[in-house]
Amino acid sequence: MPRKEKSKSSAIGEVVTREYTINLHKRLHGIGFKYRAPRAVKVYLLSIHLMYRMRIRLARLRNEDEDSVHKLYTLVTHVVVPKNGFKGLQTENVETSSE
Repeated sequence: MPRKEKSKSSAIGEVVTREYTINLHKRLHGIGFKYRAPRAVKVYLLSIHLMYRMRIRLARLRNEDEDSVHKLYTLVTHVVVPKNGFKGLQTENVETSSE
């Protein structure tokens, strides 16, 4: 039985923007006090007194550099949510304006 050839997927179709909620409390539970801030900085630049959850927007964008091997890159931005406004939020696709 001959093998099927895999079709190469195009990275252009993967251009998408999504919003996620990250639970920092779950990721930092059990970590010592003086190690929390450096670990949280890897997720997002915050002070030692951390908020439990944060909303971030991940945007996969086309790389304009012709010399780059990667066709896409990810832009991470913080989305401001009012206090106690995380209830019921889920991952969602966001429409982006094409320029």
